[in-house]
Amino acid sequence: MEKATIEVKGMSCNHCVSAVEGSVSKLDGIQSVKVNLEKGLVDVSFNNKEVSLSDIKEEIEDQGYDVV
Repeated sequence: MEKATIEVKGMSCNHCVSAVEGSVSKLDGIQSVKVNLEKGLVDVSFNNKEVSLSDIKEEIEDQGYDVV
C-alpha cells in the first residue's frame, strides 16, 4: 500500500471535499482518501498495482480542481 499527499488548488468548501473524496474513493485500489481543506491537501492510500498516482491526480482534475 502506498501513501501520497497531493497539493490541490481551488477547493474552498465542503462540497469540494465531498466531490474529491467521493470521486477518488470510487477508483479501484483506493484504501482511503482524506481532504484537508485548510491546507489544500489530499492524503490518499492506494494499491499501486490497481491505480497509479497519475490516475488519482487526473480524477481530481476531472472534478475541476488544479493539482500542483
